[in-house]
Formats: sequence, C-alpha cells, structure tokens
Amino acid sequence: MNLPPLTSRGLSPTCTMLMRGTCYFLLTLGVAALGYVGYVSGDSKQYQAVEKEKFAQAIEKAEFTKAIVTHQPAVLREGDVIGEILVPRLGLDAMVVQGDSASNLKKAVAHISNSALPGEWGNVTLAGHRDTFFRPLRDIRSGDEIRFKTSGGAFEYRVQSIEIVGPRDTKVLEPYSGRDLTLITCFPFSFVGRSPARFVVRAREVARVIPGQSSGIGRGQQGSVSSVPK
Repeated sequence: MNLPPLTSRGLSPTCTMLMRGTCYFLLTLGVAALGYVGYVSGDSKQYQAVEKEKFAQAIEKAEFTKAIVTHQPAVLREGDVIGEILVPRLGLDAMVVQGDSASNLKKAVAHISNSALPGEWGNVTLAGHRDTFFRPLRDIRSGDEIRFKTSGGAFEYRVQSIEIVGPRDTKVLEPYSGRDLTLITCFPFSFVGRSPARFVVRAREVARVIPGQSSGIGRGQQGSVSSVPK
C-alpha cells in the first residue's frame, strides 16, 4: 500500500494545507464575529444617546413652558420610546421601548406589550439582555431603588424579591401587589449559549412625581410627590 509522503513534522502536504485553511477560516470567522458585536454595541449606544437627549429635551421644554406633560397614548406602536429606567446604585440607565422584538432588545430595554404601563394598576414588565443593558442586575439586592421616568411623570419602585425561574414561567407577568415593576433577563449571567433560566426582579411602586410643581425625586426634576394609590 502506498502512503502519502510525510513532511519533516510527520504530516502530509494535504493535511498541512487543510489545517492551514481551517486556521484561516476560523480566524476570519472570529474577526467577523467581533466586528458584528462591535457594530451592534456601537449602534445600540448611539441609539441610547440620541433617544436620551431627545427625551431630556422634551421634558425640559415641557417644564420651561409650564406645559402639562401628557401620559402615554392608549396604543403604543412597536419601537415607540416609553421612557428611561434607572437603578442608581448599580449605575443602570437605559431607554425603554415598546415591544420585546429582537431588534428592540438589541438597542434598548423592552416593555412587554401586554403588561401595564407605569402609573397603571398591574405589573409593568421589562426585559433586557443579560450581557448589555441588564448586566448590572447581577448585583441587585432587596431594597434597591428603581426609577422609571416617562412623559407622564416619574415613578419610584423598591425591590421586593429576586428569583430564578424557568424560561416558560409566565407567573412572573402577573400583578403581585397591584402596582408592580418586574425586570426579566436571562440566567446565568455568564452562561454561553441559550440560557436555561430567567432572572426576575420584582419591585413595588412607592412614590410618583406629578409634573407641574416642585419635587423631591431627582435633581432638577419638576413635580409633586403623591402617595401611591392602593
């Protein structure tokens, strides 16, 4: 039986070429993957910066003209900006848009369409990627303050519980105390691939700011603090 000639390292020229080609292919694939990640990250950061500026200008203009800021429309379109969510202790600050489509989740925190809106009775449910906007949630703890600023006012929540549930557990969408905020992201945070669980943060509304008068929530923000309806 005739064997293919071996190189000085014991590999045939054919094997050497195949290995070299595989290395080049994997290198190209890696560079392309890094480029895509960089593009998505840059695109989401640009979107966030632009929408935050527009949102801040709209609120500032309303305050300057003493206008009453209107509440969200009865019907929100997919991708409409709802407001801004902040967790001060964690440095989490992101714009929130309507709908949890893949394109929305790439550029912002997503509001689950069939859940309540801030200020309404029910459960305001937000979803975000664990490796982008909701990455800081890995360090959240009970009692943390969460703020949700919208065109209808600002709402303050306090974290009540943190739990890990299955990916198909829909009970987290149900109201807990009547005026709740639920944040959902994939878990574990360091898992590679399709995550086997969901990280769920439940918070309860404790205060709200009504536009038009001086307020104690947030520097430079106008509004009067009102008690939360039971």
